[in-house]
Amino acid sequence: MTALTTAGEPGPLRTARLRAGWLGVGIAALVVAAGAGLLIGPVTIAPDDVVRLLLGLDTDLTTNQLNIVREIRLPRVVLGLLVGATLSAAGAGYQGVFRNPLADPYLLGAAAGAGLGVTLVIVRAAEGSGTPAAAPVAAFAGAMLAVALTYALGAAGSGRTSTASLILAGVAVTSFLTAAQTYVQQRNLDTVRQVYVWILGRLSTAGWSEVRLLLPYAVVCFAVLLSQRRTLDVLAVGDDEASTLGLHPQRSRLLIVVAASLGTAAAVSVSGLIAFVGIIVPHTVRLLVGASHRVVVPLSMLFGGAFLVLADLLARTIASPAELPIGVVTAFFGAPFFVVVLRTSRRGVLS
Repeated sequence: MTALTTAGEPGPLRTARLRAGWLGVGIAALVVAAGAGLLIGPVTIAPDDVVRLLLGLDTDLTTNQLNIVREIRLPRVVLGLLVGATLSAAGAGYQGVFRNPLADPYLLGAAAGAGLGVTLVIVRAAEGSGTPAAAPVAAFAGAMLAVALTYALGAAGSGRTSTASLILAGVAVTSFLTAAQTYVQQRNLDTVRQVYVWILGRLSTAGWSEVRLLLPYAVVCFAVLLSQRRTLDVLAVGDDEASTLGLHPQRSRLLIVVAASLGTAAAVSVSGLIAFVGIIVPHTVRLLVGASHRVVVPLSMLFGGAFLVLADLLARTIASPAELPIGVVTAFFGAPFFVVVLRTSRRGVLS
């Protein structure tokens, strides 16, 4: 296994063991980000009171301050941690399966399917025949339907899927669903603003309902991807080589893609389309600790959660009292990050 790389090219693979130092850094980043998310806001709350509240001890907080921490800031921080960890883990899984650092959780059409589903719900609500509360369900259903169509199209003809056929199928499905969404929007111009706000992403919550909706799917996604870390390293050498090592590439790829897509669809359903998280975080982890997915996947979860909480903190404070869509903040970091990815790819660090 010393010759494996995420690119499937010759080269040394760094140590696969999750070093205690990096694990500690990831946990520390998560704690710092969560603490900042809980403490920073228009209402000043003493840090020691927040700590005592979280520990279940008596505090000097007023009823209003208690409600702000318990029902606004805490669920928003937890949701940010879950969404960031899910998108980052899914991104690591996709990049490992497709052996491409530019692969992201929306590669197979999940974003386009979710966008179409939400657009239809918003339009029906504007016509009085639906409710906006159904948007998360529609986003989840649309995302999963898109991924299913992509997989079916990728296997059409030969009856088997490959990374190339899945990527091409994803492009085709995304283009079709995006065109359908554009058509619906053009026919209902009064709903464009609502759809646009959702597309840019947000972590605003109405309590803990969004966390409860995402949590079970996130747990399944995490469990599968963590259990398949060694498989991702084997897939890195290519299907033929993986088969000679006793692995069933198509079956393994399907399991990983389904788990990553399930987590992505659930995250999208509660947060909208938050771009670049699934690219920025796993790629940065690879540059820091090496290419082995036994290290990349768990650290991507930790740093991904911290990254999104901090991005959300910027989104709600940088233009206070107004709030920026979180997708604007992640795009601000993600767009220049593509330059770094392309430069390192050309140098052979990754492919």
